[in-house]
Amino acid sequence: MKLTLNRDDLFEALTKVQSVVSTRSTIPVLANVLLEAKEGELSLTTTDMELSVRTQLTAEVTKSGITTLPAKRLFSVIRELPSQPIQLSVDNKDSATIECGTSFFKIMGLSADDYPEIPEPEQNQSYSLDPATLKHMLKCVQYSASVDETRYVLNGILFSFNDKKLTVVATDGRRLALYENEVDFPAENDLDLVVPAKAINELLRNLNDEGALKLIAAGNQVIFEIDNMRLVSKLIDGTFPNYQQVIPAQCEERIAIERETLLHAVRRVALVTNEQSNSIRLSFEENNLQVMSSTPDVGEAKERVPIKYSGPAMNIAYNPEFLLSPLRILDSDEVYLELSDELSPGVLKSDISFLYVIMPMRMQ
Repeated sequence: MKLTLNRDDLFEALTKVQSVVSTRSTIPVLANVLLEAKEGELSLTTTDMELSVRTQLTAEVTKSGITTLPAKRLFSVIRELPSQPIQLSVDNKDSATIECGTSFFKIMGLSADDYPEIPEPEQNQSYSLDPATLKHMLKCVQYSASVDETRYVLNGILFSFNDKKLTVVATDGRRLALYENEVDFPAENDLDLVVPAKAINELLRNLNDEGALKLIAAGNQVIFEIDNMRLVSKLIDGTFPNYQQVIPAQCEERIAIERETLLHAVRRVALVTNEQSNSIRLSFEENNLQVMSSTPDVGEAKERVPIKYSGPAMNIAYNPEFLLSPLRILDSDEVYLELSDELSPGVLKSDISFLYVIMPMRMQ
């Protein structure tokens, strides 16, 4: 293999793929990036057997070839090189030499024969999506996904294509975030799939506000095609809970609150909580909301938030982080808190097709 390419293009490509590399794998070649040069193009692929990323860049290929090189080391080397053309050559023993300006490196690789093959899907259903919209949708829900590995099906985000809409849902059993948006696709392509959190994180790292994005469902895999990049992930096997049953059918009170005012009040009051007493209390009275916390051996805090409210007095306790998560991400001026009583789930809504169900905590 022998080629010349732009240092900045190679660095950008390595940035896209190197985070997928597994550092704990017992298979040495999985710590490497697969490089394949042919016909004016260099492709880079990494995988951890669950998630794979592939991208291409333009190169002046003098001699075609394929090899694997240590991904982290190659990334570190290219990062330090000046923005000048790079000459990359690999001999038949997978030893690579890199020349750039006055710099010279030699890196030992491994044969591509042992690198796992990324299968191409035979049957699939595809959906064209707006990258900026999907990026915002995923950011609005991803924090609610469970990190408890015993509830594996909740360790990802549900993509539900149904009735000309895409609904993304994440839940950990104590809270649930949902965002829906209209998408054009054939009725026969109605489908539910659960995408692992790692794939979502990689997708968010690489989504731009412009460009093309295609989601392809193929058996037990999902493929995201973003311009010159392809991300392939295994799906989470299992049935996602019926999220519609979790959403309260109706609520007695709907209270409009300035989002930033509530965000800052909760954040300040949460400063006097700890792991043993990790809750804050929302006390609703006529045209007044008190956000309070009191923790033994730590202290107490109280914030007053003006609201328009004429319902019955209510005291509800929440995990402060659960309340802060959507408030940080949303950008609307107001949010709406829908409540029935002190023991029922609360629902936080915005001026977009988003809702957030949060379970109250037992008050001390």
